[in-house]
Amino acid sequence: MDVTLSARDTQGSAQPEPPVLGRQGLSKRYCGAFEAQAEGEMLAAVGAVKGSAAYVAVERVVGTLAGRSGSFALIRRGVMQGGQQALLVTVVPDSGTGQLAGLSGVLSGALSIERRDGQHHYRFDYTLP
Repeated sequence: MDVTLSARDTQGSAQPEPPVLGRQGLSKRYCGAFEAQAEGEMLAAVGAVKGSAAYVAVERVVGTLAGRSGSFALIRRGVMQGGQQALLVTVVPDSGTGQLAGLSGVLSGALSIERRDGQHHYRFDYTLP
């Protein structure tokens, strides 16, 4: 998966002290068994201790999954403390369209991401009717 982030203006972008808040646009390209493009928005907060932060994001995904085409939305929640990361990504209920209508994700591990060789790698556990 290729990911591009673009900074957005936020209130308090010249925040003098933590927690520092930020907002970014997301543009993604998923490839492999899941071919799709995604656009979204991310809100983040960075704590006073290095390695502590959190973000939430919502993205609209359009593409092909298991030979079926359509669109759906994902919601993400990521938390990092002391360098330890926890990520939860789920398909927004009833957001599937076209041949992806009825798509649902598993609440834990719906999209598991790890970064290797400059790329994000994923496992997508899903159910289609």
